[in-house]
Formats: sequence, structure tokens, C-alpha cells
Amino acid sequence: MGGTPAHSPQGVGGSSTSRRGLRRRLPQALAAGLVLAMATGCSYKDYPRLGMPSPATEQAPRILALWQGSWAAALATGCLVWGLILWSVIFHRRSRTKVEVPPQTRYNLPIEALYTIVPIVVIAVLFYFTARDENKLLATSKKPDHVVNVVGFQWSWGFNYLENVDGDPSTGATVPPELSGIPANKLLFPKGAEGVYDVGTPASVDPDTGNPGPTLWLAEGQTVRFVLTSRDVIHSFWIVPFLMKQDVIPGHTNVFEVTPNKRGTFMGKCAELCGVDHSRMLFNVKVVTPDEYQQHLKDLAKAGKTGYLPSGVATTGNAKNSEPKTT
Repeated sequence: MGGTPAHSPQGVGGSSTSRRGLRRRLPQALAAGLVLAMATGCSYKDYPRLGMPSPATEQAPRILALWQGSWAAALATGCLVWGLILWSVIFHRRSRTKVEVPPQTRYNLPIEALYTIVPIVVIAVLFYFTARDENKLLATSKKPDHVVNVVGFQWSWGFNYLENVDGDPSTGATVPPELSGIPANKLLFPKGAEGVYDVGTPASVDPDTGNPGPTLWLAEGQTVRFVLTSRDVIHSFWIVPFLMKQDVIPGHTNVFEVTPNKRGTFMGKCAELCGVDHSRMLFNVKVVTPDEYQQHLKDLAKAGKTGYLPSGVATTGNAKNSEPKTT
């Protein structure tokens, strides 16, 4: 009756036995979750786009997949960190009955090696996939179907279509002065390309949609090489649903290629702060059938927009050494 109170057997009501079992099961559950997440053979279409628009070129899904993979890696890292924090809070909280200071460990080489090696591995994996996809996205072909010189200037865009519009190979036999500042290995001037152009102002609008800016026409299913040049300051050529943008730099020529695979009119803009009217430096991209594209070139020629706009500042200095004029 007046003896010592009976104690509950270990393993009942949150005892140390149940805690030890939970500690053993928690790492196993985390490992199983990571294996299941990594073992699924899903494509980019099976995951949310996480703010990205629907891809409109053959190259864009690679960019979207890299974006989704980066988010997945960040989420996995966050869940691991949050899990360790919660685990420490729950299982290493101070006991109400034990007031003594727990054992102090000054050094733990395995733990120190772990939190040094793991971030290096994570960054190395991200670097590998980024470098792999960047090399694929910036690869150019020897004979793209179309070449367009995109000219950025304050505060609109010009488009030089390097095309043999009249079908006569004797016209446009040499590179015109307007394009002479572009390295030949990046321009790939087509034989007989007398060319046509279109140019806009901040007040320009697309006649079909009423969207602001000039309109760049592209052919569905055909590869186009963009040759980016600037007349004044740094701009950035960004077609939003293409998920690809690149700087337009005075004195330096950037190129990339895409193959549009979705017809429609898409929005484009300058993504580099370039001056007071930067926000009005918009343009449209109209992806049409190859026949409609060829007809548009003929319409530009009939409107008197033959030849080329000046491409911009010629390559000079150290950049000239890295951009030979011969292929």
C-alpha cells in the first residue's frame, strides 16, 4: 500500500524502446522514398511545369526537364534537412526528469566528412546535367533550314531573313556590307540570299493580334539559326515559350538554333535592362507552315523590304581573336 509506485514496462506509451524502433525505421523509410522517386521512368510531361510555359520547340523540353530536375533535387535536399531538424527536435529534446548535461562530443570525423562531401556531390551532379544540356542546346548544324539575323537596338528589334527569295542563285552571291561584321562561321550566308528584312519600333503592333512590337515569322518543323547582334548596348533575345534566351552583345556575335514544332503567335521580349524604354522592347513570333513562311518573305519583298538592316557594331579586340572569319 505505501510501497514504491509500479513503473510501466519499457516500450509502453512513448518509452525508450519504441523510440529506438522509430529511429531505426526512419532512415529506412527515407532511403526507400528516395529510391522510389529516382527509379520512376517518368518524362517531363508527367510532372508540373512549375511556372514554365508549354514548350514550343524541339529543344525546349530539355530545358524544362532540367528545370524540373533542379526543383526535384532542391525539394529532396529540403526534405532531408527538414527531416533531420525535426528528428533532432523530437528525439534529442531535453527530458523533464533528467537535468544533467548530455555527453559533449567535440569532433565527429564521419559527420564532418559527410556534410563536406554531400554538398560537393550535389553540386557536381547539377553541374554535370547543366553542362550536358547546355552543350546540346548550343550545338549548331552545318546547314540549318533558315538563318535569321536578329538585330537589337534601343528600343526595338530588326529581323534580317537570309533567304533566296527570288530563287536566283546569282543574286546575293557575296556577303553584303550590312552583315560584314559578323564572323562567317556564325553567319553561314546562304548561296543566292539577296534577303529581306522587317523592323519595328516600340509603337509597332502585330496586325493580327494587336500585340505590341514587330513580328518575327518562323516555319514550323524547320530549323532556324538565330544570329544575334546589337547596334548599341547589351540586350537579351527571349522568346518565352521557346524557354531559351541569349544575350545580344555589341561587338560579339551569339548564335543558337531551334526547331519550332507548335504553330501560333508567341510573345518575345528583351530580358536585359537596356535603357529607359526597355519595358517596351517587345516583339511577336509567328510560327506558320513552310508555305506561309515563304509567302511572307515574298510579301516583304513586294513591300520593298529587300536587302538587310545594318547588323550592328563589328567584332573588335580580344573577341575578334575568338571569332575567326573563316569556317
